[in-house]
Amino acid sequence: MNWHYRRATWWLMVVLVTTLSPTPRSTVHRGKERARTDRADLYAVLDSVLVCHLAVVVDGAPFVIPTSFGRDGDRLYLHGSTGALSLRSGTSAPVCVSVTELDGIVYGRSVFHHSVNYRSAIVHGDARLVTDDEERLAGLRALVEHLAPGSWDYARLPNRKELAATAVLAMDLTEASVKIRSGPPVDDPDDVIADQAWAGSLPITRSWGRPQPCPQLGPHLADPPAHVTSRPWR
Repeated sequence: MNWHYRRATWWLMVVLVTTLSPTPRSTVHRGKERARTDRADLYAVLDSVLVCHLAVVVDGAPFVIPTSFGRDGDRLYLHGSTGALSLRSGTSAPVCVSVTELDGIVYGRSVFHHSVNYRSAIVHGDARLVTDDEERLAGLRALVEHLAPGSWDYARLPNRKELAATAVLAMDLTEASVKIRSGPPVDDPDDVIADQAWAGSLPITRSWGRPQPCPQLGPHLADPPAHVTSRPWR
């Protein structure tokens, strides 16, 4: 089965399967009211976060590393050095990828009901080492464009030596869960009636800072390109 056929199959799955199908591993038990079942929510969370945490088992012990990633349809791509033990251990083996976007701190009328507003996703599955050259480039493009949109068509593409030193893993988004919390605190009725403490939420806002040019740039490149200066926070 060639890669073009597999990719067409993935997109067909995206069209036909619009809801998450819970499994014993991906079923949300705590805070069920925060669970989301629409795949659009999964994609939105993944597309808004820049760093994920990849969990693998190394020599019988859990190992978690933060890393960048990219999404292409219903598939995640991760990358790293071909010599990385974490990537070698995660190849053709069960792994877990998690992401969290913190949106604010929730202040309750009691310390017990302090919380956070957030969007999170957990993906379970087997990671596959990508060996097809075309798919490897597509996976790397997804990674670069997720982290720094516009850069794939602007900067130099990877050469043979760089590709040889880079491992790309692919992971299906078949088995995943999403949880989202938003809004004010959920306090005990007695505390609400007593009305003795301030309660509410403190949103977290983010913005891009001013680009810092590399000191080795020539004068003709003093001004950063539009895909850097005009980038909004996703």
